Amino acid sequence: MDFHQLQVFTKVVEHKSFSKAADDIFLSQSTVSSHIQSLERMLKVQLFDRVGREVILTPHGERLYHWALKLLLLKDEALLDLNQGRNEFRGVIRIAASSVPAQFIVPGMVKRFKDEYPSVTFRVSQSSSKIVADKVLNGSVDLGLLGEKYENEKLQYIPLVKEKLVLIASKDEQISFPVTVNDIIKYPFIMRNSGSGTNTLVERFLKKHRISKERMNIIAYTDDLSMIQFVKQGIGVSIISEIAAREYFNSNMINMYEIEDFNDERFFYLVYNKDKTLAMVSRLFIDTAKVFLHDF
Repeated sequence: MDFHQLQVFTKVVEHKSFSKAADDIFLSQSTVSSHIQSLERMLKVQLFDRVGREVILTPHGERLYHWALKLLLLKDEALLDLNQGRNEFRGVIRIAASSVPAQFIVPGMVKRFKDEYPSVTFRVSQSSSKIVADKVLNGSVDLGLLGEKYENEKLQYIPLVKEKLVLIASKDEQISFPVTVNDIIKYPFIMRNSGSGTNTLVERFLKKHRISKERMNIIAYTDDLSMIQFVKQGIGVSIISEIAAREYFNSNMINMYEIEDFNDERFFYLVYNKDKTLAMVSRLFIDTAKVFLHDF
């Protein structure tokens, strides 16, 4: 039994699939199967039951998973303590992020971390804030970045960047200051889908002013920041993150307006599962992220 076999084993456990584990660690499915079979032969126990398309841990597998996590973490800590060299510190960090962090925050975080640990690989997926939280909960990613907190005793949130929402319109659309909620409902509107942090804040703002969504002329719902392209084309106006809007506004692609009485500020959070044993590289990334975002 070696560390590589244990790493392969833990990935199969986390993904409940040989093929998904193989994709995660850049091996063929047959190689993953071979490693698991070797472990089972050596330990003389069955580690997995095959149930439909999923593989489920046997009691012996559960006990090995417990020890495998401890051994792999101890190995990482030993390598770091022995200062074997940052270039040799390896691993894969899986991140799920909502649209704004995925496009405007995560790249800088990854760049800074890669400067310190160049051999680390990242897998970044983009989803709504709700799906990000779900992925962190079910363990399919190591950590998430999102714009809304979903309370769960297993989730640990670290506030990273404070920001606010703004109204955006095309360059041909001139809106008089100050912009009020009653001005907004006069225009065709592009709304984020439910599940996004932006959508939650916008709906809260409308409710505060006793404005139902039926009173708005909503012409499109989007899953991501493609709403900016709708606005650029003059199809409608929208409310989005100032962080996302600022780049397009500075490039003279859109107009951007603060909204009167829309004082709700929000944080983008880094979130991880307290019940999941994180590899050393993921723990280091969380610590490095805190430092990076002080300068954001």
